[in-house]
Amino acid sequence: MPIVNRVADLHADITGWRHDLHAHPELLYDVHRTAASVADKLKAFGCDEVVAGIGRTGVVGVIKGRKGGSGKTIALRADMDALPIEEANDLPYKSTVPGKMHACGHDGHTAMLLGAARYLAETRNFDGTAVVIFQPAEEGGAGAKAMLDDGMIKRFGIGEFYGMHNYPGMPVGEFGIRSGPTMASADFVTIDIEGVGSHAARPHMGIDTVLVGAQIINNIQSIVSRNVDPLKSAVVSICMFQAGNTDNVLPQTVRLRGTARSLDAGVRDLLEKKLHQVVEGTAMAYGAKATLDYRRNYPVLVNHEHETDFAASVASQIAGTDRVNTDLPPMMGAEDFSFMLNERPGAFIWVGNGDSAGLHHPAYNFNDDVIPFGTSYWVKLVETALPA
Repeated sequence: MPIVNRVADLHADITGWRHDLHAHPELLYDVHRTAASVADKLKAFGCDEVVAGIGRTGVVGVIKGRKGGSGKTIALRADMDALPIEEANDLPYKSTVPGKMHACGHDGHTAMLLGAARYLAETRNFDGTAVVIFQPAEEGGAGAKAMLDDGMIKRFGIGEFYGMHNYPGMPVGEFGIRSGPTMASADFVTIDIEGVGSHAARPHMGIDTVLVGAQIINNIQSIVSRNVDPLKSAVVSICMFQAGNTDNVLPQTVRLRGTARSLDAGVRDLLEKKLHQVVEGTAMAYGAKATLDYRRNYPVLVNHEHETDFAASVASQIAGTDRVNTDLPPMMGAEDFSFMLNERPGAFIWVGNGDSAGLHHPAYNFNDDVIPFGTSYWVKLVETALPA
């Protein structure tokens, strides 16, 4: 039976799984219900091996093809966690958990990969091994790294990694991908400023940490505009300014928090170096003291050239060549799939989610019309990479 026909038969089941996941969102590594549901389904599908608890709450399923002569193993990855956002949608399957929702489509990613796992376990029309990875804590928790640190590559003999994410604004039935740097590194920036507190009516008797914080924020913007090559990309955003408790006291301390992002390892190093200089130098100029805690998180996501071309060719077989953009612009958002691509070759592709709200928006919802395209892509990728 052709892939598209069988996937169409599975559409109702996959949609039902997606709606159940959407109604029961879980955050970071606390995805126990989701992981248990995934593991139970993989076992029911007849996967050769199902292992839970990798990277704390990750789940891995192993599906062996009818033939094993190739000795090749490829891995397909989906993320499971939701976001701490109150849902604004009025849906029959709306989030039942206050303050949590699937605002990034991980419910759809998980459901589509489950659909592909079911199909692959039923047909096994490939030579080698397909490993399906269901990962926790993509949203800032580095769940991909946790699974790698648990020895996932060696344990399952993974040779290549492939990932997929929905793309609001891209028409349903279209795909986008690019070779090379595709998504930015994302680092945490925390700045603690200490001055001398004083009454607001006597600012000359203190050292105003609010003023120092404001100047640091202004001066930080010169790092990108005057230190980074204009032909390269970088952004530094301060998103939190915590200061004071009342309207007539200049606070003794201030804390700033934000993010630094880039698409180049050298630029990433430059941002860290210059942030230290600007933060400490600006504070010193006002008689205050400031310390910067720069914590590296997700690295740049770099798609491998050969695997990117391969992924694009597979997507073309599903959607048509004219509906696969192989020069999608890079973006400053981050993805911890980058950790996997740093260890093995592979590629990360985007699938259109249609005219939906943006990712991380309270009105976002994964488009169920995407399911046939995403699921068929996964199946076709395995059967093409591991021809029987």
